[in-house]
Amino acid sequence: MDRSVRDAILRAVETEPFALKFGLKLVELEEGYSKVEMTFTPDMENLFGMAHGGALFALMDEAFETASNSHGTVAVALSMTVSYVRAPDRGSRLTAEAREYSRSRKTANYDIKVHDDQGRLIASCQALVYRKGTPLPFLDSPTP
Repeated sequence: MDRSVRDAILRAVETEPFALKFGLKLVELEEGYSKVEMTFTPDMENLFGMAHGGALFALMDEAFETASNSHGTVAVALSMTVSYVRAPDRGSRLTAEAREYSRSRKTANYDIKVHDDQGRLIASCQALVYRKGTPLPFLDSPTP
């Protein structure tokens, strides 16, 4: 993977308001692959005291976003199909891994899995992006 692309994406995620709000941490990034972590905190609970689906979706979407843009060009989501498998325990560390399994000039497909810190599958997702072909707008941002 191009080091300048990796560094630019890492910097962008560190300051992305949405990632900061949910405590999303990009821990691994390779071309077509991303691993993002988040802790399930009480402010992410739904009406039943379980993890809100939107919080889990946020984790999957961040992994999808970073993996699909890892080629250095803008990729935007076309669809995501999510299956919620089990509710994580309160306070558990959740990890989403997005893996590209096909890519053409205009689209790419991803498999995204969320596991808890005990290795249990929490959610699974199939996702599709449209590849715009334009360079990431923050590639020329200076290193802090």
